[in-house]
Amino acid sequence: MISTQTHWPSPAKLNLFLYITGRRDNGYHELQTLFQFVDFGDELSITAHQRSNQITISPQIPGVATEDNLIWKAATALQQYANTNFGADIELKKVLPMGGGIGGGSSNAATVLVALNYLWQLGLSDDQLAEIGLKLGADVPVFVRGFSAFAEGVGEQLHPATPEEKWYLVVKPQVSIATVDIFTHPELTRNTPKRELATLLEQEYVNDCEKIVRMLYPEVDKQLSWLLQYAPSRLTGTGSCVFAEFSSKNEAESVLAKLPDNVSAFIAKGRNLSPLKETLAEYHSAHPQSN
Repeated sequence: MISTQTHWPSPAKLNLFLYITGRRDNGYHELQTLFQFVDFGDELSITAHQRSNQITISPQIPGVATEDNLIWKAATALQQYANTNFGADIELKKVLPMGGGIGGGSSNAATVLVALNYLWQLGLSDDQLAEIGLKLGADVPVFVRGFSAFAEGVGEQLHPATPEEKWYLVVKPQVSIATVDIFTHPELTRNTPKRELATLLEQEYVNDCEKIVRMLYPEVDKQLSWLLQYAPSRLTGTGSCVFAEFSSKNEAESVLAKLPDNVSAFIAKGRNLSPLKETLAEYHSAHPQSN
Protein backbone atom coordinates (compact mmCIF):
# COMPACT_ATOMS: atom_id res chain seq x y z
CA MET A 1 0.00 0.00 0.00
CA ILE A 2 1.17 3.53 -0.81
CA SER A 3 0.46 5.80 2.15
CA THR A 4 1.86 9.21 1.14
CA GLN A 5 -0.61 11.98 0.29
CA THR A 6 -1.35 12.01 -3.44
CA HIS A 7 -3.18 14.47 -5.67
CA TRP A 8 -5.58 13.46 -8.44
CA PRO A 9 -7.51 15.44 -11.06
CA SER A 10 -11.24 14.93 -11.48
CA PRO A 11 -11.93 16.49 -14.89
CA ALA A 12 -15.20 17.68 -16.35
CA LYS A 13 -16.64 16.23 -19.55
CA LEU A 14 -18.74 17.65 -22.36
CA ASN A 15 -21.28 15.87 -24.53
CA LEU A 16 -20.20 17.24 -27.91
CA PHE A 17 -23.43 15.85 -29.34
CA LEU A 18 -26.35 13.91 -27.87
CA TYR A 19 -29.01 12.13 -29.93
CA ILE A 20 -31.94 10.14 -28.56
CA THR A 21 -32.66 7.32 -30.97
CA GLY A 22 -35.35 5.37 -29.13
CA ARG A 23 -36.95 4.39 -25.87
CA ARG A 24 -36.92 0.93 -24.30
CA ASP A 25 -39.91 -0.73 -22.65
CA ASN A 26 -38.34 -0.10 -19.24
CA GLY A 27 -38.33 3.66 -19.88
CA TYR A 28 -34.58 4.00 -20.52
CA HIS A 29 -33.59 5.93 -23.61
CA GLU A 30 -31.31 4.73 -26.41
CA LEU A 31 -28.57 7.29 -27.07
CA GLN A 32 -25.74 8.21 -29.35
CA THR A 33 -23.40 10.68 -27.67
CA LEU A 34 -19.79 11.83 -27.91
CA PHE A 35 -17.90 12.39 -24.64
CA GLN A 36 -14.78 14.52 -24.46
CA PHE A 37 -12.83 15.48 -21.34
CA VAL A 38 -11.53 18.97 -20.62
CA ASP A 39 -8.44 20.08 -18.71
CA PHE A 40 -10.47 21.68 -15.93
CA GLY A 41 -12.05 20.05 -12.90
CA ASP A 42 -12.04 19.21 -9.22
CA GLU A 43 -8.99 17.89 -7.36
CA LEU A 44 -8.89 15.07 -4.83
CA SER A 45 -6.09 14.75 -2.27
CA ILE A 46 -6.00 11.15 -1.06
CA THR A 47 -4.01 9.47 1.69
CA ALA A 48 -4.46 5.71 1.97
CA HIS A 49 -4.05 4.05 5.37
CA GLN A 50 -4.41 0.68 7.10
CA ARG A 51 -5.18 1.84 10.64
CA SER A 52 -8.86 1.06 9.92
CA ASN A 53 -11.12 0.61 6.95
CA GLN A 54 -12.68 4.02 7.54
CA ILE A 55 -13.21 6.42 4.64
CA THR A 56 -13.17 10.09 5.66
CA ILE A 57 -14.20 12.91 3.34
CA SER A 58 -13.56 16.61 3.83
CA PRO A 59 -14.96 19.15 3.62
CA GLN A 60 -18.55 18.06 4.16
CA ILE A 61 -20.77 19.03 1.20
CA PRO A 62 -23.73 21.04 2.57
CA GLY A 63 -26.98 19.09 2.29
CA VAL A 64 -25.28 15.84 1.23
CA ALA A 65 -25.04 13.03 3.79
CA THR A 66 -21.77 11.09 3.73
CA GLU A 67 -23.58 7.89 2.71
CA ASP A 68 -25.06 9.75 -0.30
CA ASN A 69 -21.72 11.21 -1.41
CA LEU A 70 -20.50 9.51 -4.59
CA ILE A 71 -16.91 9.71 -3.34
CA TRP A 72 -17.81 7.66 -0.26
CA LYS A 73 -19.97 5.29 -2.30
CA ALA A 74 -17.12 4.66 -4.75
CA ALA A 75 -14.55 4.01 -2.01
CA THR A 76 -16.79 1.62 -0.06
CA ALA A 77 -17.90 -0.18 -3.25
CA LEU A 78 -14.22 -0.74 -4.09
CA GLN A 79 -13.52 -2.01 -0.57
CA GLN A 80 -16.34 -4.52 -0.84
CA TYR A 81 -15.44 -5.64 -4.37
CA ALA A 82 -11.78 -6.19 -3.47
CA ASN A 83 -12.52 -7.41 0.06
CA THR A 84 -9.92 -5.08 1.53
CA ASN A 85 -9.66 -3.51 4.98
CA PHE A 86 -7.62 -0.52 3.87
CA GLY A 87 -9.05 2.97 4.42
CA ALA A 88 -8.43 6.46 3.09
CA ASP A 89 -8.67 10.15 3.96
CA ILE A 90 -10.04 12.08 0.99
CA GLU A 91 -10.09 15.85 0.62
CA LEU A 92 -12.10 17.40 -2.20
CA LYS A 93 -11.28 20.73 -3.79
CA LYS A 94 -14.56 21.44 -5.58
CA VAL A 95 -14.62 23.85 -8.51
CA LEU A 96 -17.11 22.18 -10.89
CA PRO A 97 -20.74 23.31 -10.53
CA MET A 98 -23.17 20.66 -9.34
CA GLY A 99 -26.06 19.73 -11.62
CA GLY A 100 -24.44 21.29 -14.66
CA GLY A 101 -24.31 18.24 -16.92
CA ILE A 102 -20.50 18.18 -16.94
CA GLY A 103 -20.12 15.06 -14.84
CA GLY A 104 -18.66 16.41 -11.60
CA GLY A 105 -20.01 13.70 -9.28
CA SER A 106 -19.35 10.87 -11.74
CA SER A 107 -15.82 12.14 -12.31
CA ASN A 108 -15.19 12.29 -8.54
CA ALA A 109 -16.35 8.67 -8.20
CA ALA A 110 -14.12 7.50 -11.06
CA THR A 111 -11.09 9.33 -9.68
CA VAL A 112 -11.60 7.60 -6.32
CA LEU A 113 -11.82 4.16 -7.98
CA VAL A 114 -8.71 4.70 -10.11
CA ALA A 115 -6.67 6.33 -7.33
CA LEU A 116 -7.51 3.83 -4.58
CA ASN A 117 -6.95 0.88 -6.92
CA TYR A 118 -3.43 2.27 -7.33
CA LEU A 119 -2.83 3.31 -3.70
CA TRP A 120 -4.21 0.09 -2.21
CA GLN A 121 -2.33 -1.86 -4.92
CA LEU A 122 -5.38 -3.94 -5.77
CA GLY A 123 -4.40 -4.57 -9.39
CA LEU A 124 -7.94 -4.39 -10.74
CA SER A 125 -8.41 -3.80 -14.47
CA ASP A 126 -10.24 -0.87 -16.07
CA ASP A 127 -13.02 -3.32 -16.96
CA GLN A 128 -13.44 -4.25 -13.28
CA LEU A 129 -13.35 -0.62 -12.13
CA ALA A 130 -15.86 0.34 -14.84
CA GLU A 131 -18.14 -2.50 -13.69
CA ILE A 132 -18.09 -1.08 -10.15
CA GLY A 133 -18.54 2.44 -11.51
CA LEU A 134 -21.58 1.61 -13.64
CA LYS A 135 -23.53 0.77 -10.48
CA LEU A 136 -22.74 4.26 -9.16
CA GLY A 137 -23.76 6.17 -12.29
CA ALA A 138 -24.05 5.79 -16.06
CA ASP A 139 -21.20 8.23 -16.77
CA VAL A 140 -18.68 6.79 -14.29
CA PRO A 141 -17.21 4.16 -16.70
CA VAL A 142 -16.17 6.73 -19.32
CA PHE A 143 -14.23 8.63 -16.65
CA VAL A 144 -12.65 5.38 -15.40
CA ARG A 145 -11.48 4.38 -18.87
CA GLY A 146 -10.13 7.86 -19.50
CA PHE A 147 -10.53 8.10 -23.27
CA SER A 148 -12.95 10.25 -25.25
CA ALA A 149 -15.72 7.94 -26.34
CA PHE A 150 -18.68 7.50 -28.62
CA ALA A 151 -21.42 5.97 -26.46
CA GLU A 152 -24.46 3.99 -27.61
CA GLY A 153 -27.19 1.89 -26.01
CA VAL A 154 -28.22 3.63 -22.80
CA GLY A 155 -24.69 5.02 -22.64
CA GLU A 156 -22.95 1.80 -21.58
CA GLN A 157 -21.49 0.83 -25.00
CA LEU A 158 -18.28 2.84 -25.26
CA HIS A 159 -16.06 3.11 -28.34
CA PRO A 160 -12.84 5.20 -28.20
CA ALA A 161 -13.02 8.34 -30.34
CA THR A 162 -10.69 11.21 -31.24
CA PRO A 163 -12.72 14.38 -31.91
CA GLU A 164 -10.82 17.60 -32.49
CA GLU A 165 -9.46 19.06 -29.24
CA LYS A 166 -10.95 22.54 -29.35
CA TRP A 167 -11.08 25.32 -26.77
CA TYR A 168 -14.37 25.73 -24.91
CA LEU A 169 -16.04 28.47 -22.95
CA VAL A 170 -18.39 26.70 -20.51
CA VAL A 171 -21.13 28.78 -18.85
CA LYS A 172 -23.39 27.72 -15.96
CA PRO A 173 -26.71 29.60 -15.74
CA GLN A 174 -28.03 29.85 -12.18
CA VAL A 175 -30.53 27.00 -12.47
CA SER A 176 -30.54 23.36 -11.43
CA ILE A 177 -32.04 20.84 -13.83
CA ALA A 178 -33.28 17.36 -12.93
CA THR A 179 -32.43 14.84 -15.65
CA VAL A 180 -35.70 12.98 -15.06
CA ASP A 181 -37.70 16.12 -15.95
CA ILE A 182 -36.06 16.27 -19.36
CA PHE A 183 -36.19 12.55 -20.20
CA THR A 184 -39.85 12.26 -19.23
CA HIS A 185 -41.02 15.36 -21.13
CA PRO A 186 -43.64 14.44 -23.73
CA GLU A 187 -42.11 16.70 -26.39
CA LEU A 188 -38.59 15.28 -26.15
CA THR A 189 -37.29 14.00 -29.50
CA ARG A 190 -36.94 10.23 -29.24
CA ASN A 191 -36.66 9.08 -32.85
CA THR A 192 -33.44 10.56 -34.23
CA PRO A 193 -32.08 8.02 -36.74
CA LYS A 194 -29.03 6.02 -35.66
CA ARG A 195 -25.94 6.88 -37.69
CA GLU A 196 -22.33 5.75 -37.93
CA LEU A 197 -19.79 7.77 -35.95
CA ALA A 198 -17.95 8.80 -39.13
CA THR A 199 -21.19 10.30 -40.44
CA LEU A 200 -21.98 12.07 -37.17
CA LEU A 201 -18.50 13.63 -36.96
CA GLU A 202 -18.97 15.25 -40.37
CA GLN A 203 -22.31 16.86 -39.50
CA GLU A 204 -23.24 19.79 -37.34
CA TYR A 205 -23.39 18.64 -33.71
CA VAL A 206 -26.78 18.78 -31.97
CA ASN A 207 -28.15 17.94 -28.50
CA ASP A 208 -31.69 16.56 -28.70
CA CYS A 209 -32.37 17.66 -25.09
CA GLU A 210 -31.57 21.29 -25.81
CA LYS A 211 -35.00 22.25 -27.17
CA ILE A 212 -36.79 21.05 -24.01
CA VAL A 213 -34.26 22.64 -21.65
CA ARG A 214 -34.49 26.00 -23.45
CA MET A 215 -38.28 25.82 -23.32
CA LEU A 216 -38.43 25.00 -19.59
CA TYR A 217 -35.55 27.20 -18.41
CA PRO A 218 -35.48 30.77 -19.80
CA GLU A 219 -32.08 31.41 -18.17
CA VAL A 220 -30.50 28.66 -20.28
CA ASP A 221 -32.24 29.88 -23.42
CA LYS A 222 -31.02 33.43 -22.80
CA GLN A 223 -27.41 32.36 -22.17
CA LEU A 224 -27.31 30.09 -25.20
CA SER A 225 -28.76 32.77 -27.46
CA TRP A 226 -26.05 35.14 -26.24
CA LEU A 227 -23.21 32.65 -26.88
CA LEU A 228 -24.51 31.81 -30.36
CA GLN A 229 -23.70 35.37 -31.41
CA TYR A 230 -20.02 34.51 -31.11
CA ALA A 231 -19.49 30.80 -31.85
CA PRO A 232 -21.16 27.40 -32.33
CA SER A 233 -22.73 26.67 -28.94
CA ARG A 234 -24.77 23.88 -27.34
CA LEU A 235 -26.13 22.39 -24.16
CA THR A 236 -24.07 19.58 -22.64
CA GLY A 237 -25.91 16.50 -21.37
CA THR A 238 -29.19 17.34 -19.66
CA GLY A 239 -27.67 19.76 -17.18
CA SER A 240 -27.72 23.52 -17.30
CA CYS A 241 -24.19 24.14 -18.61
CA VAL A 242 -23.84 25.44 -22.14
CA PHE A 243 -20.61 25.71 -24.08
CA ALA A 244 -19.18 27.56 -27.05
CA GLU A 245 -16.34 26.13 -29.12
CA PHE A 246 -13.32 28.00 -30.43
CA SER A 247 -10.14 27.19 -32.32
CA SER A 248 -7.93 29.22 -29.97
CA LYS A 249 -7.73 30.17 -26.30
CA ASN A 250 -7.58 33.87 -27.21
CA GLU A 251 -10.94 33.69 -28.97
CA ALA A 252 -12.52 32.03 -25.94
CA GLU A 253 -10.98 34.60 -23.58
CA SER A 254 -12.30 37.52 -25.63
CA VAL A 255 -15.89 36.22 -25.33
CA LEU A 256 -15.42 35.40 -21.63
CA ALA A 257 -14.42 39.03 -21.07
CA LYS A 258 -17.81 40.14 -22.44
CA LEU A 259 -19.79 38.02 -19.96
CA PRO A 260 -21.37 39.80 -16.97
CA ASP A 261 -19.43 39.41 -13.71
CA ASN A 262 -22.26 37.49 -12.03
CA VAL A 263 -22.16 34.64 -14.57
CA SER A 264 -20.27 31.46 -13.63
CA ALA A 265 -17.95 30.37 -16.44
CA PHE A 266 -14.59 28.79 -17.23
CA ILE A 267 -12.33 28.17 -20.24
CA ALA A 268 -10.94 24.70 -20.91
CA LYS A 269 -9.19 22.72 -23.62
CA GLY A 270 -10.75 19.53 -24.95
CA ARG A 271 -8.72 16.43 -24.10
CA ASN A 272 -9.15 12.99 -25.65
CA LEU A 273 -6.90 11.45 -22.98
CA SER A 274 -8.18 12.24 -19.50
CA PRO A 275 -5.86 14.17 -17.13
CA LEU A 276 -6.67 11.37 -14.65
CA LYS A 277 -5.00 8.78 -16.93
CA GLU A 278 -1.95 11.03 -17.30
CA THR A 279 -1.62 11.41 -13.52
CA LEU A 280 -1.92 7.65 -13.00
CA ALA A 281 0.85 7.09 -15.58
CA GLU A 282 3.06 9.64 -13.77
CA TYR A 283 2.59 7.86 -10.43
CA HIS A 284 3.35 4.49 -12.00
CA SER A 285 6.48 5.98 -13.58
CA ALA A 286 7.63 7.41 -10.25
CA HIS A 287 6.91 4.14 -8.38
CA PRO A 288 7.44 1.33 -10.90
CA GLN A 289 7.34 -1.28 -8.15
CA SER A 290 3.63 -0.49 -7.65
CA ASN A 291 2.66 -1.48 -11.19
